[in-house]
Amino acid sequence: MPIPREVFEQTLLGFFDPIRPFLDDASVSEIMINGPDEIYVERGGKLTLTGAKFPNHEALMSALRNLSQFVGRQLDEHHPILEARLPDGSRVEAVIAPASPDGPSVAIRRFSKDTLTIEKLLNYGSMTRDAAQTLHAIVACKQNVIVAGGTGSGKTSLLNCLSSFAGHDERVVVIEDARELQLQLPHVVQMEAQPPDTRGRGKVTIRDLFKATLRMRPDRIVVGEIRSGEALELIQAMTSGHGGCLSTVHATYPIDTLNRLETMAMMSDVEIPLHAMRAQIASAINFIVQTTRLLDGSRCVTHITEVLGYDTSTGYQLGDVFIRKYLGREEDGKVISEFVPTGHMPGCMEMIRALGLDVPAAVYDAARAAGIDPHASHGGHGGHGAH
Repeated sequence: MPIPREVFEQTLLGFFDPIRPFLDDASVSEIMINGPDEIYVERGGKLTLTGAKFPNHEALMSALRNLSQFVGRQLDEHHPILEARLPDGSRVEAVIAPASPDGPSVAIRRFSKDTLTIEKLLNYGSMTRDAAQTLHAIVACKQNVIVAGGTGSGKTSLLNCLSSFAGHDERVVVIEDARELQLQLPHVVQMEAQPPDTRGRGKVTIRDLFKATLRMRPDRIVVGEIRSGEALELIQAMTSGHGGCLSTVHATYPIDTLNRLETMAMMSDVEIPLHAMRAQIASAINFIVQTTRLLDGSRCVTHITEVLGYDTSTGYQLGDVFIRKYLGREEDGKVISEFVPTGHMPGCMEMIRALGLDVPAAVYDAARAAGIDPHASHGGHGGHGAH
């Protein structure tokens, strides 16, 4: 008779007893285990060495073996990397010998039960109310938006928040490697990639799911993270009339985001001339929302940038709608900055107004201050979602 799942979950958590206090602590965002004797945690963007330890190497290995059994994956010297999730949804990445010669290395990204909202982001100072209103207008009028940033800069959390600006009458299909997004919408269909089983069968990639999704009548597609060849499918879907796509990419600046997408689209097995690929990317992506983690550990939005097109002589054309200006640091090390509109008016203003929405007065004021008529028709490629 199989063991009931609840019993198995409790037994599994028993093996992770040394780190249970951190798994139960909502302020901990990441737990890092470097062998049995060295356990770090991250709180508020800062790393701290804890006094917690596993009794020995074997106790840590037993915990990882039990976890691999719980998720039905192999973990041994021939399969030294384990991607898994704990019963509470926390994401685990473990590497054992021979790939990690100094002993098992484990990173556990906590799965927050508290859904992050735009209000909370505003309270944290991640962005301003004016920026949030602008993003609401951009997402609602079905522009294709990429959230970009480094590891741990808050991309997934921000993507979650942006999704709440989608229409509540829309069918949203979410595709992820490992389920992390908690979309605050009524009609959400979740898809999750699957690794092969112990005999190499049953693998389902993001690309496979993406192709299936296009036939499932999505009003909007959300891809948790673009990592490789699926970039090309997403770009082609965006250019063929699937508006309102949202996704994340690892990149440090808006221009890097487009270069990364280019590189990943080339990982696909479809041959496309580079200039054609670049033109497609520029016409597919409407806006890039850039996140970063500042030196004081705080996470914030640094750019809301419109992709205006591609020019063969000068490359990608970008227009920053909002940028973060750095003003120095306080005595306690806190970074002082402000997130301000530049005067660039989004090219999709007609679509925004057609929905009965608008951008805040500050965006119009910045345009006038920059000598731009905010009501004239602007650059940008207006998006594909409204067709």
